[in-house]
Amino acid sequence: MITPFEAVLFAFVLATAITTALLRDVLSVIVVFAAYSLGMALFYAFLLAPDVAMTEAAIGAGVTTLLLLLTLVQTVREDDNRTFEQLNIPALVVFGALLVVLVATLTEFPEAVGSADAPAWSNPAVTQYYIENAFADTGVMNAVTAVLAGYRGFDTFGEAVVVFAAGVSILIVLGREVFTSE
Repeated sequence: MITPFEAVLFAFVLATAITTALLRDVLSVIVVFAAYSLGMALFYAFLLAPDVAMTEAAIGAGVTTLLLLLTLVQTVREDDNRTFEQLNIPALVVFGALLVVLVATLTEFPEAVGSADAPAWSNPAVTQYYIENAFADTGVMNAVTAVLAGYRGFDTFGEAVVVFAAGVSILIVLGREVFTSE
């Protein structure tokens, strides 16, 4: 059963995605895309994926938006009074088909997060192994942290490297902006 919060969040994310595709003004696209990224971060948090939610918020809404805005400042804007682009019928048909597939897929999700039908329990031997042996294998009390840092260490390290590289890139861009404006 979809809660009212999920329905509103889904409508918000869908509306921002469509608006991002239809807007013509680059600044408006950047702002709406940032809102889309924040909506997706909320979705990930609601689906109990805080690491993905934090990465989406930091990279999607934060770093990407900042880099796009800095790029926009360095470019020349066209004088164009059109706000929306004319509708592209083939693109609209493809979008409609993808939307139908997405809605059909949503009906296959388990009723509630944590139910016995959830995909995490589709391989109970692995899940049970993590629950029973996380502390013994990694020495970490929290099972989620043990999985992220111990069992998925390379993946988590890769995500940390991406976030760090994005932060350093922003500092370099901002540093260059500060030095060139004097």
